[in-house]
Amino acid sequence: MSAGIEYSFGVLTLSDKGARGEREDTSGAMLRELLAGAGYRFRAYEVIPDRQELIESTLKEWVDEQGIDLIVTTGGTGVSPRDRTPEATRRVVEREVPGLAEAMRQASLEKTVQAVWSRGIAGIRRQSLIINLPGSLRAARENIEVVLPALAHGLYKLKGGTADCGGEQERGQQD
Repeated sequence: MSAGIEYSFGVLTLSDKGARGEREDTSGAMLRELLAGAGYRFRAYEVIPDRQELIESTLKEWVDEQGIDLIVTTGGTGVSPRDRTPEATRRVVEREVPGLAEAMRQASLEKTVQAVWSRGIAGIRRQSLIINLPGSLRAARENIEVVLPALAHGLYKLKGGTADCGGEQERGQQD
């Protein structure tokens, strides 16, 4: 974490079958464990159906009412008719952060050509970062691992951190 700051996180899984209890949410469980292991503080987890208005309202609640710093979504980033996560996220965020999505897609393309179908985005609402990840366990892990080393710095800057990029304070080191 940047300068010893602890950031909170939430995991939002988008799955019709998962919401009905017909499928185990392995990617959501993995993300909770991985982010907690990286020093982020767990705040929220939910499995909801692929309904755009429900995705939007949940993201708004988690940011506006709960003040969660980092929200990762898993699922709904493909091209199936019910995949609406990027559209919902785009309606909620105030600014996009295309570099995160670009980095994840680039890394995925090195493993499979099917990564071209991923439509996930990343963006900022208030002082929170929202990142869309694929729904499969393997793809969600591969994608979050690509951007994880950069997240604390981005959150630090998003919260108003003033240390220079790569500066001693920003890396959590003191003189």
